[in-house]
Amino acid sequence: MSGRRVVGFDNERGKGDHKHFGDHEESYVFVDVERLIDDFIQEVERWKSEH
Repeated sequence: MSGRRVVGFDNERGKGDHKHFGDHEESYVFVDVERLIDDFIQEVERWKSEH
């Protein structure tokens, strides 16, 4: 996995807010920074439990 993104949240111009989980990408509704951090930690824990 070295150098490969496995969990990420992004707001790329033209795509809008979205998240990455492995090779899967889906839209994400940004609420505030605290929620973003919580959601990120939750997705990291999910990744760790599945891999």
